[in-house]
Amino acid sequence: MGVFQRLANIFRAKANKVLDRAEDPRDTLDLSYEKQLENLQKVRRSVAEVATAKKRIEMQAAQLQQQGAKLQSQARAALGQGNEDLAREALSRRAAIAAELADLETQHTQIASQQDKLTETLQRLQGQVEQFRTRKETMKASYTAAEAQSKIGEATAGIGRSMSDAGMAMQRAQDKIAAMQARAGALDELLASGALTDLTSDTDDIQAQLDKVANASQVDQELAQLKAEVGAGSAGALAAGGSGGGAEHDAGAEPVAAEQAEAAPAPQTEHPEVSS
Repeated sequence: MGVFQRLANIFRAKANKVLDRAEDPRDTLDLSYEKQLENLQKVRRSVAEVATAKKRIEMQAAQLQQQGAKLQSQARAALGQGNEDLAREALSRRAAIAAELADLETQHTQIASQQDKLTETLQRLQGQVEQFRTRKETMKASYTAAEAQSKIGEATAGIGRSMSDAGMAMQRAQDKIAAMQARAGALDELLASGALTDLTSDTDDIQAQLDKVANASQVDQELAQLKAEVGAGSAGALAAGGSGGGAEHDAGAEPVAAEQAEAAPAPQTEHPEVSS
């Protein structure tokens, strides 16, 4: 096989694949149905032509029969007038017309037979075309349903793939969020423990210690003040609730107040802030 022949075969194979993809079976069925209708129409025209030829022969035969009858009358009239030669001539022509009539009869029989066959063929083709039309519509409906089902399947598969991709993307996003949260928590712990230096803060280690001492002193002052308030409230309640006279209670209250005063720690002055 030559190179050009192989190229031609490859080209035909590629062209067939392209045509197969582009071909719609519904259109092909409609085209086949139209061709069958055209063939059916041709058979109908043939039947009509044969019927016309048959009718023409019948008309010619009728004319010849009229001519034969006329010649028969003319031959009888010639004999009545004693003109035997003219009567013979009329009968001779009538015999020729009889031969033509016989030939026309033969043709009429043949044409009638052809007409009968064509009529049977036409009826058979009409039934076949009708059956093909019914099957065509059924096959087109089946193909349309199958095509719709295929598209639904493809769409469902596409939705499934999209949902799977979305689920994977969501899982990756959750993993990243968890990793970032863990990283942020670890950095906060390291900053709180002092393992890492918070670059956003302006205080150094000494300033942090001084701030811690100042906070502790503030807490001590608030505690002393709270104790004084609690002690004063207790002394007032005892003075108001005594029933034996104010002198005894006053004498007893002074040592208690003195003890409370001694027990209360002296206020501490705040440490001045040392600038870093």
